[in-house]
Amino acid sequence: MKTRDRIIHAALALFNDRGEPNVTTNHIAADLAISPGNLYYHFRNKEQIIHSIFDLYATDLQVSFQPRNEAETTESLLSYLDAVFLLMWRYRFFYANLPDILRRDPELQLKYLEAQAQLRSNIAILMQSLKEGGLVDIDDEDLKTLAETLLMVASSWISYQTTQVAGAKITPTVIYKGVIQILNIVRPLATPLGCERVEALKQYYEQQEQQAKR
Repeated sequence: MKTRDRIIHAALALFNDRGEPNVTTNHIAADLAISPGNLYYHFRNKEQIIHSIFDLYATDLQVSFQPRNEAETTESLLSYLDAVFLLMWRYRFFYANLPDILRRDPELQLKYLEAQAQLRSNIAILMQSLKEGGLVDIDDEDLKTLAETLLMVASSWISYQTTQVAGAKITPTVIYKGVIQILNIVRPLATPLGCERVEALKQYYEQQEQQAKR
């Protein structure tokens, strides 16, 4: 792996483990056993590293939530929810400290808003596909509201959880609870068939949550 890529992946691991505000470029260099000068050859500052991590996130987001052409099934919904979990876990430092990170970097905020706009559109397409598949019963205007609500929950869940308990740690259990919350939002809008599928998915993620606690 090239040094630049090693820096990005080491920074991501440290940010997730210690919290982004608590990690400096010197910490990243020390973790890799390279000199600070070597790190600065590739990145002028920590903000540039965060930009590169965000680019990875945006690519993962685009690939994971690429709309399909056919009506969605329970299996495809499961794959989307698994993608939500994996993204929230892999980039948990970003979700945990999102307002502060974006406040410090207007350029990154523009990139974030662009990624969110695409995600909002893809979620709306997903909900429309679920409607066409007979899994949810919702009119087009409410569908837009639902897509916005799901986006809001997914984007803010980790940050919200960190405020509920002093010194809260982000664990897989916390993220599984977020996925279950997404299902709880969809369930009242589901058809009888959709309710069965949503309930099955809830049970699956509740089992995953319990296993993560062990």
